[in-house]
Amino acid sequence: MTRASSPQRKGQRALLLVVAFATALPIAPAPAAARNLFDMIFGGGPRYENDEPQYQPRRRYRPDDGTIFEAPPKPPRNRSAVLAATPRPAPPAAPPKPEPVAKLENARKVLVVGDFLAGNVGSELTTTFETAPGVAIVDRSDGSSGLVRDDHLDWTTALPKMLDEFQPSLVVVMLGANDRQTMSVGDTKEKFRSEGFLKEYAARIEKLAGIVAAAKLPLLWVGLPAFQSPSMTADAVTLNAIYRSEMDKVGGEFVDVWDGFVDEDGKFIVTGSDINGQQVRLRGADGITFTKAGKQKLAFYVERLVRRQLGDAVSPDMVNLDAGALPGLSPAPSPEDAARQTQPISLMDPNLDGANDLLGSNTPAAPIVPQPTSAPATESPREKLVKRGEIDPPPAGRIDDYRVGATR
Repeated sequence: MTRASSPQRKGQRALLLVVAFATALPIAPAPAAARNLFDMIFGGGPRYENDEPQYQPRRRYRPDDGTIFEAPPKPPRNRSAVLAATPRPAPPAAPPKPEPVAKLENARKVLVVGDFLAGNVGSELTTTFETAPGVAIVDRSDGSSGLVRDDHLDWTTALPKMLDEFQPSLVVVMLGANDRQTMSVGDTKEKFRSEGFLKEYAARIEKLAGIVAAAKLPLLWVGLPAFQSPSMTADAVTLNAIYRSEMDKVGGEFVDVWDGFVDEDGKFIVTGSDINGQQVRLRGADGITFTKAGKQKLAFYVERLVRRQLGDAVSPDMVNLDAGALPGLSPAPSPEDAARQTQPISLMDPNLDGANDLLGSNTPAAPIVPQPTSAPATESPREKLVKRGEIDPPPAGRIDDYRVGATR
């Protein structure tokens, strides 16, 4: 049996001492707040007793007498309660909306007919002309109507009745958003964009516009805007070409709104400038409908032409040029008053006032006698330069004296 080496015996004795010391220590339960190394590294276990933070009193030093006292602990700060207690500034109040004015008995009516896009135009025109007593908007649009299907609403039959009922001064039409479908022409079914469809569609537009022309009323036909769907946008371009061509035939006016809802490359946009030039959302999530700002922009194109057609009727202030509205006229002055009026001041008068009397004096002003003017004996350098363009030679010896032999 070999004896262990000296280093091994020393290590064994050290281990025995550590074990003996550990067993001699009293065993006490670990506090609930104690955290082992594993929890400190990996964040496990509660941080405080009962999962509540323990706030220890703070020791403070009183400088006057040198005593040490314990200050009460700070209460925990509830951030949500502080934020809730902090009053938020109220948003700025919106400007008051003008009250609608009563329409005149002879107010000129604008009849708006068409589909759901025409309803957008009609509602915004109603808001725009609320303060104009001489203009009344009559919105008779039908959201599901069109020119292809006449079983729901036949505009060629309904429009003459509306003209007789409302006696409008102007007619606004916007149709086509619901017309991308098969059309019944007699006993045949014509598909959209077919030759038979386009021919019949143009004939129906001409018939509807002819009803307005027969009543000798101005007609505004609003074109279709671009849509998010490329196929719908292409169809809108085709229909707009038909509307424009038919308006040229019957004498109506085509309202082109295309540029207001596309970018510089002619592509559909959801966000663009409103009527005030601010960047806002113009179209709905479906790429067809309009937001409030989009409706206002759509109606703005029509509003300009309505104002041009109706002229002075759109002004909220009616100007009355009768005798009672004219300002009072002052009577002509008497000859005595005219004689005492201030005379023009002569620049050659030594006193520069035309007389020696005060303004408003009852003494008639002395007549102004023009004083003879005599030309000065010698002309100044300025007069020579202005009258004849002559400049006096510089004095001898000055730096700009370039005469030969001049003394420097």
